[in-house]
Amino acid sequence: MLWRVLQSNGGLPAEAIVCFANTGKEDEATFKFVQDCSEKWNVEIHWVEFQNANPAFKRVTFETASRNGEPFEALIRKRNYLPNPVTRFCTVELKIRSIHKYLKSLGWAHNESMDWVGMRADEQRRAAKIADKSRIPLVTAGITKSDISAFWKSQPFDLGLPNMNGVTMHGNCDLCFLKGGAQVLSLIAEKPERAIWWAKMEALALASKPSGAVFRSDRPSYAQMASFAVDQRDMFDPNEEAIACFCGD
Repeated sequence: MLWRVLQSNGGLPAEAIVCFANTGKEDEATFKFVQDCSEKWNVEIHWVEFQNANPAFKRVTFETASRNGEPFEALIRKRNYLPNPVTRFCTVELKIRSIHKYLKSLGWAHNESMDWVGMRADEQRRAAKIADKSRIPLVTAGITKSDISAFWKSQPFDLGLPNMNGVTMHGNCDLCFLKGGAQVLSLIAEKPERAIWWAKMEALALASKPSGAVFRSDRPSYAQMASFAVDQRDMFDPNEEAIACFCGD
């Protein structure tokens, strides 16, 4: 989507800003990819993070971006409970509102900004949730998974994460609670230290109700999954689908 904007306008239009909001739980490969887009396509990307202070965001760079969940933890401590599949405040606060507040600090009024979402034409279930189709230009242009795969094969760089039939299992927050249980378990088995931060957040037991002290009340805790992963046992249906997480939800 960004590439098309650049190609259509001979660079980034003066009225456009490219932002990346970091939760602190993205894979290092994601950081490298964002930086590569900036350097190889000669476009400035504004890196921002949530902070529990005034202002409620801060500007960072590839070098200074949080890599140990600091923005996410700050939000959890502010809310005093954990996000969950019903109350997904993490995406809204860490990404959408942090970017909007950053733009406002630059003098942009809310009604002057438009968020473009890079979903594809073969994601109709997600696209149907967005009334203003001008916000999903790849959908209106008919761009599918195969088109995007062909595009990246033509580029000198790509996202350095495993891609299985167009699905990046390691993408977004490393052990996001919206990912399927079997997927989370396999990611922990692959790299056990991934579970440390998530288990630590649940161990805080911040909420007054037990259900608010875990990311998912319908499956084992992250500490329990880490223990199962070490024992190499199956806990979940491998065909369980992840829950979509993006700003249109």
